[in-house]
Amino acid sequence: MTRPAASDASPQSRPRLKHPDGSPIRVLVVDDEPTLTDLLQMALRYEGWEVKTAADGRHALTLAREFRPDAIVLDMMLPDIDGMQVLSRVRQDGQQTAVLFLTAKDSLEDRINGLTAGGDDYVTKPFSLEELVARLRGLIRRSMLTASEEEDPRLVVGDLVLDEDSHEVSRDGDQIDLTATEFELLRYLMRNPRRVLSKTQILDRVWNYDFGGKSSVVEIYISYLRRKIDAGRKPMIHTVRGAGYMLKAAE
Repeated sequence: MTRPAASDASPQSRPRLKHPDGSPIRVLVVDDEPTLTDLLQMALRYEGWEVKTAADGRHALTLAREFRPDAIVLDMMLPDIDGMQVLSRVRQDGQQTAVLFLTAKDSLEDRINGLTAGGDDYVTKPFSLEELVARLRGLIRRSMLTASEEEDPRLVVGDLVLDEDSHEVSRDGDQIDLTATEFELLRYLMRNPRRVLSKTQILDRVWNYDFGGKSSVVEIYISYLRRKIDAGRKPMIHTVRGAGYMLKAAE
């Protein structure tokens, strides 16, 4: 097994991430390599988070229902059912938990499949603990309710409505289900209506870390939003060639 690289970063140098009520963040780690799960459990507990582990998909589903994690670190290759099936069943249970895939495969197809299935991010083995924790922190921040950010939790652009308290999105009264990352991307676009946002700006605001120049992830998620927001309707999300993307009310 190739172990993840050790991290020199200390969580003591930054505020601990907690729920608004002060309770710890809950993370479920799913991988069939005990050495890896033990290492991740130790690193995430060092962040002050509550961590449970599972070595197979069925146990992971049981824990997901009982533990109600804020995030799941999910290996794609498991001994019984694969990570894609685990994620599918978690979503069928109505949980919009942030999911970070672990994969030993470094092909674009595998990464896109993981995101298409409803995952929010991925890390390719071997990985650094520092990077994994940073990505988890970003995912959890985006998925947590942020009522304190705005006096009015509703963002409205034309017939598109986003409620930051309930994380509900609708267009012309029709409810739209989004993953945590899709929700954050749409929120960023709706907070900047009729403004062209570059891929770099979107990566910096939505992903909260250096994505290594892989701006294709922005294109992927813009396409996901278009299928859900614009499908069968007048488009609201527009590409400005060579500049970025803009959201505006349908004309």
